[in-house]
Amino acid sequence: MSDTLPDLRTMSGVLFDLDGVLTPTAEVHMRAWQAVFDDVFARWGIEPPYTDDDYFAYVDGKKRYDGVASLLRSRNVEIPWGAVDDDPAVETICGIGNRKNAAFSASLRAEGIAPYPGSLALLEHLRDAGIRMGVVSSSKNAEEVLGSAGIRGFFEIVVDGVVAERDALASKPAADMFTAGAAALGIDVATGAAVEDAVAGVASASAARFATVVGVDRGAGPDVLRESGATCIVDDLSRLLPTTPSETA
Repeated sequence: MSDTLPDLRTMSGVLFDLDGVLTPTAEVHMRAWQAVFDDVFARWGIEPPYTDDDYFAYVDGKKRYDGVASLLRSRNVEIPWGAVDDDPAVETICGIGNRKNAAFSASLRAEGIAPYPGSLALLEHLRDAGIRMGVVSSSKNAEEVLGSAGIRGFFEIVVDGVVAERDALASKPAADMFTAGAAALGIDVATGAAVEDAVAGVASASAARFATVVGVDRGAGPDVLRESGATCIVDDLSRLLPTTPSETA
């Protein structure tokens, strides 16, 4: 793409979102949310129907229950929050979120997951260059996904939905999770980089004052990612690898 791309080898460290940045689990999440919200909307007579645009606008990048509440609020629907241990059949924010998580976990166990090839290549490149790396993900499934994808060993720290709940960190787009990630990795946001595909995630990294925020366009759109604070946009993390002489000849 047309942006001047950063050389991540010059950074003090790099924090990556997980779903949609390192692994195509965003697609698994999208299918699980679609199935759950299609059912809820049909049973409750909610209009207009749920679409992928709703996922990017209200759900993507946020903690699970915040995404449910945000989506329902967009349709002027308010229901009890409930509790994190609500049965998935319960009609609360937490119950619906747990319903979605059950669908996601079943799909992950059945199908497994592999990292994007370009993302794996960049991780290997940065590891070989001695760059410190961490993951900042709203998902409570981050450790399971990283393990399933075989990439957990690349990262010194993981700040995920479990950590966010434990430490009372506000959901993306608030700065909390990326600020916590930078502190845990021991890097300065002025010399580090954040890599995100979600609008909420890009806004979070920008709010945390990362000087370099790489937006990965997996469907949100380059314009909205840039408006949310991305300093450059790529469509695949392989774009951040150094160019070879053959590519510049």
